[in-house]
Amino acid sequence: MVRLILGESTRTLDERFRLTIPPDLAASLAPEGGQCVLAKERPGCLSLWNVALWKARLDSGVQLVESKIEAGRLEGRMEEVQRLGRLLSTRQREVQLAGRGRLVLPEGFREFLGVEPGGETMVVGAAVCVEIWHPERWSNYVGEEMPAFRQLLDRLSS
Repeated sequence: MVRLILGESTRTLDERFRLTIPPDLAASLAPEGGQCVLAKERPGCLSLWNVALWKARLDSGVQLVESKIEAGRLEGRMEEVQRLGRLLSTRQREVQLAGRGRLVLPEGFREFLGVEPGGETMVVGAAVCVEIWHPERWSNYVGEEMPAFRQLLDRLSS
């Protein structure tokens, strides 16, 4: 049975850029701890994924692009392909979800999130992954999106 990953918690980033993911959210990503994929989503937001789910999702898209290049269907669009390659090169990284759901944010991801040591983060269940938000960015996002909640739920559940 598929269960949506839901929940919202405030967490503090410690002086070594460690963050503790709530146990119920951590268990949905990597039972018994283990590897996860950390991805840059938008400035002020990182996502944490189950490795198998992330790889399946990403690999199918990358294979499609590779087959289009091989077939010559992306001639004249190499600038877009290069842009995609640059973003793929820096977008994600496998990370260890250590005991008690502790995660160390790697350099590059720290800056993208924009939270200094001792600062608060919002850890949010995003149905298929866990997101780590800069609190102000999270507040803005919720403020913009909440008015459309009912329509979104109706559309996805009908």
